[in-house]
Amino acid sequence: MYHFEGFSDSPPNILMKVRAKKHLGQHFLRDQAIAQRIVDSLIPHQDYTRVLEIGPGMGVLTQYLLSKDDFETHVIEVDHESVAYLKEHFPTLSPRIIEGDFLRWQLSQLTDEKVAIIGNLPYNISSQIFFRVLEQRDQVPEVVCMLQKEVARRIASPPGNKEYGILSVFLQAFYDIEYLFSVPPGAFDPPPKVNSGIIRLLRNQTARLDCDEKLFFRVIKTGFNQRRKTLRNALKPLGVELDSPYLDQRAEQLSVEDFVKLTKLVEKAMG
Repeated sequence: MYHFEGFSDSPPNILMKVRAKKHLGQHFLRDQAIAQRIVDSLIPHQDYTRVLEIGPGMGVLTQYLLSKDDFETHVIEVDHESVAYLKEHFPTLSPRIIEGDFLRWQLSQLTDEKVAIIGNLPYNISSQIFFRVLEQRDQVPEVVCMLQKEVARRIASPPGNKEYGILSVFLQAFYDIEYLFSVPPGAFDPPPKVNSGIIRLLRNQTARLDCDEKLFFRVIKTGFNQRRKTLRNALKPLGVELDSPYLDQRAEQLSVEDFVKLTKLVEKAMG
């Protein structure tokens, strides 16, 4: 067990310090072994040393991040009460505490260099956070995060699986994704009503897709909006005539590469 300012061997006592706020989706992880395991899932890399933790709360992950010589830890927290707690209990971290909303913030405000991201994400906005990551993907080489198990499984799911969906394709286009392990509700205070899962995203070699990326996203969204239908019917709202074997399949059966090829066909048909 590591010892940092304000932390003792009794995690439940720590959790009394900051009140969990339902509107922020706060569920404080109290299992120290799981916290250590999450932080250990970050892969140190020579090309980047900065790590940004989203929603550190009372620092259950932060304490282990600060023990890593490989990382320069920064945190971003929207909850003022948690920010005050972190500044009190982690005084050396104070200059690297950002009080703000990750959804309204740019990594370029911190640095122009690469930044790995870690965090126990608020489940109600986890998808929005991933879209922000995608927007800044050239700066984000790695993500290790905890989110609702169902969503984590979906993101890591391969084509042909019923869990495979819009976010799966979007993220897998630019990241290699691995589901690492599950976390039960009892590891939190207050316990969520769902199980949680840890995933790791590592930036792949795809700099840009070989198609119109905005149209790529549109084709995927349109295809999955009626996922029980074949793409021949699901893509009718696009208003184009296509001739492709992909049309006889459902969206969940297509890989990222298949969707790129389909997007190029749609683009050609649109003239």
